[in-house]
Amino acid sequence: MKRVLVVDDDPTIVEVVASYLTQAGLAVTVAGDGPAAVAAVAADLPDLVVLDLMLPGMDGFEVCRRIRGHGPVPVVMLTARGDEEDRILGLEIGADDYVTKPFSPRELVLRVQSVLRRAATAPTEGRDGGTAREMRAGSLVLDPSARRATLRGRELLLTLREFDLLEYFLRHPGQATSREDLMHRVWGWEFGDLSTVTVHVRRLRAKIEEDPARPRLISTVWGVGYRFDAAPSEGAHDVA
Repeated sequence: MKRVLVVDDDPTIVEVVASYLTQAGLAVTVAGDGPAAVAAVAADLPDLVVLDLMLPGMDGFEVCRRIRGHGPVPVVMLTARGDEEDRILGLEIGADDYVTKPFSPRELVLRVQSVLRRAATAPTEGRDGGTAREMRAGSLVLDPSARRATLRGRELLLTLREFDLLEYFLRHPGQATSREDLMHRVWGWEFGDLSTVTVHVRRLRAKIEEDPARPRLISTVWGVGYRFDAAPSEGAHDVA
């Protein structure tokens, strides 16, 4: 049973969210403020955190930063409708998804289940039916089975969505892809805030580009979207 920590200071929201997640077959624990949330994660790392941004004692941004210090636990943020800057900042510091208030509890459950499925995805199969093997682009190496990526031999600390985005780019070198298509193929969303894709591309560039301000791997194709320009190294395996 997957374990979800719900962090919110509104007892009504906590009760409703916890009830719906429990009905969906998830084990739920709760924290009413930032320090309690950080302590709960430090004591027992959950499989996912549902995190409100407006918290007493410590805001959700700081909670998310500290949670990331304990491991790559997925985070789904709860934000107020219209607070685009807050959503973008939350994504910048590592949140994997967000739901805006007021929200449908069923929508939140679907988002949580989607993120959990991504985190627990079985190794991808290649065209020959075997388990997907590592992909390379120069000194960048990605192992889909282990969900591990390294650059020049050093492991990259990628969030769930950053890893999925990088894997997509490595599978489709030289292909220009729109933000709408990336949202559908990587996030599994039919529609949504396209700034989510923009923020994740920016975060990924900061981790794999020598100069993120002048990216050479992930290029912007104006009027279209993005393109991964580094062709896989000789000997890399086609796992599409």
